[in-house]
Amino acid sequence: MPSRRRFILKSGRLTLAAAIFGHRVALGQTNSSTAIKMTQTDVLDIGYEEHGPADGFPIILLHGFPYDVRSFDGVSGPLVAAGYRVLLPYLRGYGPTRFRDATPRMGEQAAIAQDLIDFADALNIEDFAIAGFDWGNRAACIASILHPERVRAQVAMGGYSVQDTITPGRPASAVLESRLWYQWYFNTDRGVAGLEANRHDIIRLLWDTWSPGWTYSDEDYNRSAPSFDNPDFVDVVIHSYRHRHANVLGEERFLEIEKRLAVRPPITVPAIVLRANESGFGPPAQNPAGDRARFSNLVDRILVDGAGHDLPAHRPDVVVDALLRLLG
Repeated sequence: MPSRRRFILKSGRLTLAAAIFGHRVALGQTNSSTAIKMTQTDVLDIGYEEHGPADGFPIILLHGFPYDVRSFDGVSGPLVAAGYRVLLPYLRGYGPTRFRDATPRMGEQAAIAQDLIDFADALNIEDFAIAGFDWGNRAACIASILHPERVRAQVAMGGYSVQDTITPGRPASAVLESRLWYQWYFNTDRGVAGLEANRHDIIRLLWDTWSPGWTYSDEDYNRSAPSFDNPDFVDVVIHSYRHRHANVLGEERFLEIEKRLAVRPPITVPAIVLRANESGFGPPAQNPAGDRARFSNLVDRILVDGAGHDLPAHRPDVVVDALLRLLG
């Protein structure tokens, strides 16, 4: 079976690449032609994929920017084999998900987290486990903070990612600022025009730079590319990256929530933090103190070899193992 991701055989990585490929063959991949289901909330018509028994305990897998549910193709199968119901919603602005009316096309963190809760409500799901990365991890973190009684367990890829959107952040080091070039770009009129005209070129560049140890084929990208042609993609992305830097207002209904999140409260649900050792944003801290301070019920913290920012696509086995440990 061909791998969805081809590892670049750099010095010292051949054995790891072979091991990861073996995991992928053993675990299997979810067919990207899976039928899309739709469910309705007050704000969105949410497109999602579903696998496994309807009476299985639900696990919700949340993608980030600029990815889609295909990042979890290697995760769903083993969870279904273990008897779980696996749900993969497309975030607002992605894939088949659509706004229902003239609701402002906003992408602030509180809105995406509320979409998660609304999604569960629409499917009559009371409690669930969640795993996410990038925007998806942020939504999962916020849901765990605001609704801990509903989150049985959380796998946090990238750690704690709740933002203070009330107070503008201070400039970081030159290296970190350079890695966030796309955020500064999206805060300009030129960035809006650039994302509209060149979204696929920009996304391919981000995929490559955020996961420098991996190469994505055209076939890999084309599986996800239609998700970024959503008519609201640009508006949602631009709002997200402007709101987090206090350069645009959010929805009034979330103002008090954003104030609460600004103090970055701890997460109390059982959690495992996964951090990619080969992220284009730089290596993770070796000291676990920061994650322990943010996750008061931290079960484990794992530094994952052979993974970039798109961690569930690169090491689905680690994501599966973490979820099964928490739910076992």
